[in-house]
Amino acid sequence: MRPTVQKLAALTGHRDCVYALTGTVGEDVVYSSGADGLVVAWNAAAPEQDGELVAKVENSVYALCRLPERDLLVLGHNFQGVQVIDLADKKLAFATALPPVAIFDICYSEPRQRLYVALADGTLAVLNTTDFRLETLQRVSDKSLRCLALHEGRNELAVGGSDWQLRILDADSLAVKHTISEATNSVFTCAYSPDGAHLLAAGRDAHLRTYDVAASYAPLRTVVAHMFTINHLIFSPDARLLATCSMDKSIKLWDAATGQLLRVVDKARNAGHGTSVNKLFWPGSQNRLVSCSDDRSLAVWQVGF
Repeated sequence: MRPTVQKLAALTGHRDCVYALTGTVGEDVVYSSGADGLVVAWNAAAPEQDGELVAKVENSVYALCRLPERDLLVLGHNFQGVQVIDLADKKLAFATALPPVAIFDICYSEPRQRLYVALADGTLAVLNTTDFRLETLQRVSDKSLRCLALHEGRNELAVGGSDWQLRILDADSLAVKHTISEATNSVFTCAYSPDGAHLLAAGRDAHLRTYDVAASYAPLRTVVAHMFTINHLIFSPDARLLATCSMDKSIKLWDAATGQLLRVVDKARNAGHGTSVNKLFWPGSQNRLVSCSDDRSLAVWQVGF
């Protein structure tokens, strides 16, 4: 059955491109940031409300990561390492200096109390989240690391980069277990399916690729999914849908099980974004999808069946 999609609201207030979006599945609050250095909290269940300023930092923010059990928000602060905001009192709780380059993704392992940070110089940083001290800096590539995905059950970390490679690392030792070289340009986004059976990846070549995890990451399916760069992909909390967004200004919804395209969300059909759609997040229990864009806005979408 094809889902219906209705735009509930455009969330405005950012002064420049919005690159980063995060939250906690099951909670309605989402957090956004971008080129203006503003970090803003929004309520997807009440999108008519204004956003609430959480922090203001000096440089662009490309990555946000929420640690719900401690009510912390981690910022990948361009050129200034990682900053950790205590959301209860909106104050800086921790700051960790890293090499002075952009941070493109952050991934959190609660069981390991570790934070994995993807850096623009090809380095993977590992922080201990008890006090956010730096545990390891490991050079993975000569080019930027762009995306991370964690498979807790297999103890594996997927790392995609601007060298067109997707590497599978041991999440503890960081040793490379597999290297996937199918992409024909930078890999910008990757995610494990909710059941852990598949790894999906996409990026600048606009192809959406699916790999069989148990079969040593053998390729399963490749789809030319968008016209231009795919910036992000994310599964819905109920695991029924996969959402992708692109520099082609569209969001697409796919059947997570079959890979069938179900719905295109764009400016012409849905009053969608006018420029590149950069990141997506499914927050609470109402099957709402939040997107952010270079057009300085976020949008809240009601998805139904």
